[in-house]
Amino acid sequence: MTTRRQLIGAALAAPVLSPAFAQAPAWPQRPVRFVVALAPGGFVDLIGRLVAEHLTEIWGQAVVVENRPGAGGNVAAQFMARATPDGYSALVTSAAFTSNLSLSRNPGYRAEQFLPAAVIAGQPQLFLVRADSQIRTLRDLVEAARRRPVNFGSPGVGSPGHLLSELLFKRAPGTDTTHVAYAGGGPAMTALLAGDVDMVATGLAAGVPLIRGGRARAIAVTSDRRNPALPDVPTVAESGVEPIVDSNWAGVFFPAGTPQAVLERVNADVRRAMERPAFQERLATMGFDAIGGDLAAAQAFVASEIAKWRDIVATVGVQID
Repeated sequence: MTTRRQLIGAALAAPVLSPAFAQAPAWPQRPVRFVVALAPGGFVDLIGRLVAEHLTEIWGQAVVVENRPGAGGNVAAQFMARATPDGYSALVTSAAFTSNLSLSRNPGYRAEQFLPAAVIAGQPQLFLVRADSQIRTLRDLVEAARRRPVNFGSPGVGSPGHLLSELLFKRAPGTDTTHVAYAGGGPAMTALLAGDVDMVATGLAAGVPLIRGGRARAIAVTSDRRNPALPDVPTVAESGVEPIVDSNWAGVFFPAGTPQAVLERVNADVRRAMERPAFQERLATMGFDAIGGDLAAAQAFVASEIAKWRDIVATVGVQID
C-alpha cells in the first residue's frame, strides 16, 4: 500500500520545471500578494512570511503578506475565490481549508475554485495533560472517561484538536466527555494548567514549551511516527487505541484559472526555498516538519485531506454555522 508520505517522497525526485513553464513568459513582473487566512503570529502566518521572504529574493519582486483572519479561514478563502486568476494573488491557509468544506454548513467557497500550488510544512497534534495528572496514556484517558465525566479543551470549535478528540472518544463507547472551546492554543493551555480541563489537544509547537518546562505531559502525538522533538511520546497507534494520523499544515493556493506555468513556477521556487539551510533551520526552530512535493503531489495531498476530513466530520457529527 502506498502511503501519503511515500507519495510525497517520491514526488520530490520529479523534475522541478516542466516544458510548459520553460515556454512561459516571464513571471512575476510585479509584486505578488499572499493573503494569509489566519491572524498574525500563528503558525500559518509564520510559515507564509518565511516563504514570502525567500520568494522575494528568488523572484526579485516583493511578496506582500496580507492577513485576513475570520471564520476559521473562511473569510480569506471567500475573498480569494473571487480574486482575478492572474497569478498575482495567492491564499496561504491551513488544513482548515479542507476540513471547513465539510465542517461549515456554508463555507462560502468550493474546492474547485482553487488550485493548490504547494504544501509547505505541518505539525502534528498533541494530547496533553497536566504534569501531575494520573492519566499517563490515551487508554488511561478513555478509561477515566468511562468512570467519570472528562472535560477536554481545544483551541476552538472545529479546530483539529477538537475534531480529533471527538474522534478519539467517538470510537470509545461508554465515555462521558464535554468539549470546552478556547480562543486559541494559549488560553486552552492556561485552562489545562489551572485544572479547568483534564486534557487539551493542540498543535505540537504550542505544547512543547510547557512540556519542557515540566508543567504538562504529552500522552500521544498524531504523527505516523514519533516526533523528533518529543521522542519519548508515543503515537496514537502505539497507545493501544485506533490510530489517528494528522498534521495541521500550511499551503499556497491560487484561484482556479491561474495559468499552469505560474503554479509550476511557484511550486518549483517554494521547493527551492525549502532546500535552503536557513529555511530548514527556521522550520525546525518553529517545530514544523517539511512536507514539500511537486505540483501533482501537492494536489493529491489536498484531495486526500478533503476526503479525510469529510469522513471525520461525518463520524463525529460536528458542524458549525
